[in-house]
Amino acid sequence: MQLVVARIGRAHGIKGEVTVEVRTDEPELRLAPGAVLATEPASTGPLTIETGRVHSGRLLLRFAGVTDRSGAEALRNTLLIAEIDPEELPEGEDEYYDHQLIDLDVVTEDGTEVGRITEISHLPSQDLFIVERPDGTEVMIPFVEEIVTEIDLEEQRAVITPPPGLIDDRAEIASARDAQGSDASDGSGDSEGSGDSEGSGDSEGSGEES
Repeated sequence: MQLVVARIGRAHGIKGEVTVEVRTDEPELRLAPGAVLATEPASTGPLTIETGRVHSGRLLLRFAGVTDRSGAEALRNTLLIAEIDPEELPEGEDEYYDHQLIDLDVVTEDGTEVGRITEISHLPSQDLFIVERPDGTEVMIPFVEEIVTEIDLEEQRAVITPPPGLIDDRAEIASARDAQGSDASDGSGDSEGSGDSEGSGDSEGSGEES
């Protein structure tokens, strides 16, 4: 089974190194020196990792045969793809591979449907579920135990307890409605001071923001 483990970014320096956007929880395994990776587009690979190091919080890789900046720039936006056993599981009890999480249904603890996981975004600080809602919009949910309380692979679902404002956009709707009402009333009064107090309701929805 093939999994995208990284995306090549910009060139770093003049000796062929590139920055990479890591898309795996096991970079020390998938992106280690000696690893041979397929690519998308296929014409740029396969690529063999020659060296790897962390610089200012970013992983830098150099590939065999890429020795200068122009060669590194030619690889920009290339996806790095690893071949793994589909039955292979992460070492940690509460760790998952991206392919195990993609397409899981996301629901709240009371069973309310939120959407479906379409992508996992690996950020330096945390991972995010990119969830497509039934109406086609997307919401980002941090993959932390305080919010994602259960991953049930058998039932193909992720259970969440979202804080106020994470998936509930009622605050934005209420704020927009208040703003429209305020605009309409501001132009209708003859008194110069009559509109000063009418905007005080705009802050009522702020408590629902995260």
